[in-house]
Amino acid sequence: MLIRRRKKEDADDIVTRVGDYNNVAALNYEPRDIGSVPPDYGVLFVVFSLMLLGCLMVFSASISLGDSPKYHISEHYFFVRHVISLIVALFGAYIVWHIPMKAWKKMAFPFFLFGLFLLGAVFIPGVGKSTNGACRWIPLGLFNLQVTEVMKIAVLIYAADFTVRKQNYMHSVKKGLLPMLLVMGLVGFLVLKEPDLGAYVMMLAISMGILFLGGINLTVFIMVLVGVLGLLVFMIFAASWRAARFFAYLDPWEISNAQGKAYQLSHSLIAFGRGETWGVGLGDAIEKQHYLPEAHTDFILAIVGEELGFVGAVVVILLFILLIVRGYYIAMHARDRFGALLAAGISTHFALQTFLNIGVVTNFLPATGISLPFFSYGGTALAVNLGEMGIVLGISRGRNRRKIQEA
Repeated sequence: MLIRRRKKEDADDIVTRVGDYNNVAALNYEPRDIGSVPPDYGVLFVVFSLMLLGCLMVFSASISLGDSPKYHISEHYFFVRHVISLIVALFGAYIVWHIPMKAWKKMAFPFFLFGLFLLGAVFIPGVGKSTNGACRWIPLGLFNLQVTEVMKIAVLIYAADFTVRKQNYMHSVKKGLLPMLLVMGLVGFLVLKEPDLGAYVMMLAISMGILFLGGINLTVFIMVLVGVLGLLVFMIFAASWRAARFFAYLDPWEISNAQGKAYQLSHSLIAFGRGETWGVGLGDAIEKQHYLPEAHTDFILAIVGEELGFVGAVVVILLFILLIVRGYYIAMHARDRFGALLAAGISTHFALQTFLNIGVVTNFLPATGISLPFFSYGGTALAVNLGEMGIVLGISRGRNRRKIQEA
């Protein structure tokens, strides 16, 4: 009874103070009972569905690695670590969920500088960890921090803040576009030195996407897009190993490719073929038995396709589509421009990352090393993905709070 009376007093207070809900003061008014504002249950349902399916598939895809000569581990090693990472990431996402947008706006530039520091730290002897010729990780005892994953969210938040601050200059190349291009050039220098072209493509696409949503001049944007695509083509053919991987993607069944650069891709396609419509059954995949390398990471969707079939893969894709559409809906109804750009940027990140991963494992796109959100094994990526969802849920709370005020 007391809570109802308190809410009525809050609503009356808004009416007497502004009288018009389109007034800026009304939009910025904070009700006293903030804890009662619900999150977006649609996002929560999809995220938990993807997390549970991801845990199930990591368990299935990694269970055979226990007897691999490459690893000296138990059969549940990767699954247990994935679950531990998931629990820690959920706790972090809950904290992120309750951080107000004003705080994210203030942290945008310091967080971006922190990301740059991490990118540079991997090259310090004794700090960074190199695996298969790539230096992308910082070992932190129980887990390895993949710095490019942290930089993705740092770029996203910084780009949203930059677009809001430079809103009046979005049609200016000198003041609206050039500063962001210079910043992304610095990021590219560090990321490509690791090297990680796939991660840099993702960061570049996120930043340019947010600028586009922020109202950048369309003609200039198209010119920049063409220039970036030309640069990416040059970078692919400038490195012989990238060019070899690209040509292997064009013909993965050629004998030298199938036994070399396209070995992983060819076995991914075999896995999808074996799954047919309904799959061979959960846990019964053959390709995870040391045929498809690292089946629990970037190519985990191939195991989904083999065990759960075309139907199972389509269900996963539909869940991602629902999550992305819901994210854009939240962005469209956000209380402020920064929150709207942030939610739209996160949704764009999920859309691009999901599309690129699916494109690679189905041979629609050349290999990029992009993981599948919530499915691929990897603690840092999982934490960043859930952190992004925490931000989106925080933005949805602001939208729901506004609805309560207007009720």
